[in-house]
Amino acid sequence: MITPETVVWGGYGFTVYDPAGTTWNEVPGLYVFAGRGPDLRWYAKYIGRTTSFSGRLPNHDRWNEAVREGATHVHARVVHDEFQRKMIESVLIQTYQPPLNSRGR
Repeated sequence: MITPETVVWGGYGFTVYDPAGTTWNEVPGLYVFAGRGPDLRWYAKYIGRTTSFSGRLPNHDRWNEAVREGATHVHARVVHDEFQRKMIESVLIQTYQPPLNSRGR
């Protein structure tokens, strides 16, 4: 069995998923649309939170924009507590300033 890759964003571990081959679970959490730069480091293109990965990530309204920005994968972390999701999302957006979060719609 292959061990999934884990990436640390702001001190929190996120599991890396290829969105084309992933079936999402109905659990709450945070996600990062990310792609690797020329230096092979991951760069956040969009950071969000959800009450259900299965309800939010398939056909996400920002995914195509994120792909145009260079996103290739989704990094996900289960976080059940709503307050924690909001707090972590806010800190990550402030820290990494993903282009699609700062640009809005």
